[in-house]
Amino acid sequence: MSSLFPDDEPTAFTPAAAPGPDAPLAERQRPRRLADYAGQQHLVGETGVLRRYLNSGRLPSLILWGPPGVGKTTLAHLLASELKQPFSALSAINAGVKDVRDVIEKAKRQRGTVLFIDEIHRFSKAQQDALLGAVEHGTVTLIGATTENPSFEVIPALLSRCQVYVLEALSADTLRGLVKKALTEDAAMQQKKVSLKEDHALLALSGGDARKLLNLLEIVVQSTPPDKKGTILITDAVVQQVAQRPLARYDKGGEMHYDVISAFIKSMRGSDPNAALYYLAVMLEGGEDVKFIARRMLILASEDIGNANPNALMLATSCFQACTVIGLPESDLILAQTVIYLATSPKSNASYMAIRAAQAEVKAHGVHPVPVPLRNAPTRLMKQLGYGKEYAYSHNGEGNFEEQEFLPDALSGTRFYEPGHNASEAKIQERLRGWWGEKYGY
Repeated sequence: MSSLFPDDEPTAFTPAAAPGPDAPLAERQRPRRLADYAGQQHLVGETGVLRRYLNSGRLPSLILWGPPGVGKTTLAHLLASELKQPFSALSAINAGVKDVRDVIEKAKRQRGTVLFIDEIHRFSKAQQDALLGAVEHGTVTLIGATTENPSFEVIPALLSRCQVYVLEALSADTLRGLVKKALTEDAAMQQKKVSLKEDHALLALSGGDARKLLNLLEIVVQSTPPDKKGTILITDAVVQQVAQRPLARYDKGGEMHYDVISAFIKSMRGSDPNAALYYLAVMLEGGEDVKFIARRMLILASEDIGNANPNALMLATSCFQACTVIGLPESDLILAQTVIYLATSPKSNASYMAIRAAQAEVKAHGVHPVPVPLRNAPTRLMKQLGYGKEYAYSHNGEGNFEEQEFLPDALSGTRFYEPGHNASEAKIQERLRGWWGEKYGY
């Protein structure tokens, strides 16, 4: 357990001492004030929700959810520092129920204690249960940090007592700012003459992780010999050589992001699993968000497969849920399985075309009156006006069907849904023809 409490009484938050020169660059560059914190402006900017809490002088229990290296731990320390509240920290990797209870007992002697738990998703149910009473009664203000979806990893009783705030992957501009700050302000870096000619490899290989970015920068600077002028020249090739990892030419925030996802979708729509798998690999190697990929497959399952194979949507939904729970690297297998299934499935865009046709009708001609037999009749007046009176309950008819008019009079007989040319929708068309005869021309 790591705690800033002494053995007798908890004390107000004391900022950690500045790291020594032998500490990694990422640690040396860790901000000591909230004003120096990079990114997450939706939370800590002038109008950010956490900024508003700080201005009010209080902080609720909260869960910080986001990918590695985006500042969850740093933000927790800075929040406590801003409020000058007693602070204690636990790591879910090595802390047990006894550690939690010890912190709570000490916190009872001074209310307002901030308890930070890193990787809270690793806490067992028993460990999380031990926090409930202290959080509910305000004995501690809990700040939990997690890279996993709290909906699945934090028990509902504890989750309901906390606010969940999502930290985003750091943008390219934020990462560039961190590199510039490190090169110009870090004492060790100032002693070297560094010229940053290219930064694409640094940013891409960091994957939006500030810690990984700064540590990679330090390794590159330390291992690259200066040229004849004494300058350490940083290029994409130098970074790749030091990192011993080839750079996928894919920028998840740039134009190629849209080109590759377009080719990915069109390959599955075109029933080519080999091409679809290639573009999937490009996105994974480029650090694309697996949930973004899974969401696009969800859309394709309905837009391009639809009722030609209704199981496609169910598998795509399961894929999205699994990727949300598991994350990388294991979710690449789930994505690949789903890609192959969707690409090799029969295709139909009939559902897509049907809703677009219905929407076009509404936009062009407005909303027509609902037929009187279909209207709801919650009041006596409505019943007197005949609302719902002539409605024929479908389950009373043969085969659970009663022929009646469902569309507004002005649209009677209008066909929006055109069954696709596949075995599944051929059966749907046959059923429609049996029910409606020639009314819709099926």
